[in-house]
Amino acid sequence: MRDWLTMTAGDLGRGIAAGQIDPVALTECYLDAIEGHEFSDRIYARTTRDRALAEAGAARDRAQAGLRLSLLDGVPISWKDLFDTAGTATEAGSALLKDRVPDRDALVLRNATALGSVCLGKTHMSELAFSGLGLNPVTASPPCVNDAGAVSGGSSSGAATSVAYGLAAAGIGSDTGGSVRAPAAWNDLVGLKTTSGRVSLEGVVPLCLKLDTVGPLTRSVEDAALLLAALENGHAADLRGASLKGRRFAVLETLAFDGLRDAPAAAFDHAVRRFRDAGAEIVPVKVPELPDAFSAVEVLYCGEAYGLWRDVIEANPELMYAEILERFRAGAKHSAPDYVAGWALVEAVRMAWDSATAGFDAVICPTSPILPPSADRLLSDHDYYVTENLLALRNTRIGNLMGLCALTLPTGTPSCGVSLMGPPDSEEALLRLGTAAERALA
Repeated sequence: MRDWLTMTAGDLGRGIAAGQIDPVALTECYLDAIEGHEFSDRIYARTTRDRALAEAGAARDRAQAGLRLSLLDGVPISWKDLFDTAGTATEAGSALLKDRVPDRDALVLRNATALGSVCLGKTHMSELAFSGLGLNPVTASPPCVNDAGAVSGGSSSGAATSVAYGLAAAGIGSDTGGSVRAPAAWNDLVGLKTTSGRVSLEGVVPLCLKLDTVGPLTRSVEDAALLLAALENGHAADLRGASLKGRRFAVLETLAFDGLRDAPAAAFDHAVRRFRDAGAEIVPVKVPELPDAFSAVEVLYCGEAYGLWRDVIEANPELMYAEILERFRAGAKHSAPDYVAGWALVEAVRMAWDSATAGFDAVICPTSPILPPSADRLLSDHDYYVTENLLALRNTRIGNLMGLCALTLPTGTPSCGVSLMGPPDSEEALLRLGTAAERALA
């Protein structure tokens, strides 16, 4: 049964379908693992044992009757603590929302439940989702699976570590600037950033509504496809026959390699060689307009975030971690015309991006230019915190600013991922490409 804790969600589903795995025993195995794990309290904000066992029991009945709802029927997954769960606290990693109990599930959770997935509980996260580090002294800071003294990446920190430590078959997170992909990369997982507007945000605690997206953190690309389908109550992409032969990858040379540390650089070079060996064409590409979009980051992110949260924050600012409070308050210095001009600038850069990257199947770069930073040093060194926080999401934020879908894959080097970015609303094609790339890297 312990092997269940390292199996992919798809393989668990096939085991249930074959009668080899009992969904109740599977869920109990995960709940026991959570309760007995040394880092449990730093990964899960709270578990939903009664709900999980009830859902697993229903899944077992359906399996026995030959009426399974999907391949994920009976498979236990975790949910970032910004997805509303009826009757269970949803606090988004913030004391500002302590004891906030919704009366209805988020739509994506309702969709996944309708296809039979089992909700294990809610995972810790960066405060109000506004950091790529995963450091949260207000609630908890999940440890990186490769270095317990380092942060795990944020803001979907607990979502990643719940999977990496074998405490969930998959995790659901959100990504506004890289909050699925950074923790996925640092914990050797697959992470999918969906196109803004594709997956419902109903019942999701917001950060920046124009940039917020929902996506899975998983052990395989197949699992990412299955979880995307579950979030939408739809059908998973057909991944059969995927190949890199004849595919064209653009290596993004603008910004993505600035300040790149040695380990991520070597891991990316390895990935490029494997892609080329599998038949892909690799072409360097520059997008000189891209830095212009980054000049609008503060007004777009901080401006909208502070606009959404200003009244709540300023009623009790002492409840917040000072570094996060400072980031939110940076939005106060920008005006409505600044915000509109920022978006106009980003839209112009998106047109330049589309022109420069047309004809490529994906644009690739290192997912993060740095390795997971030391948690203790982040807490004691403000300058280090600022530098590492900005670098952690620098490369992933390209995908958000350009309105893309994106996939990070583990390279085989601990805490180093390779990012594949595709055009908006091309998730199915990107997942097929990711399946072939995953095979090349294996």
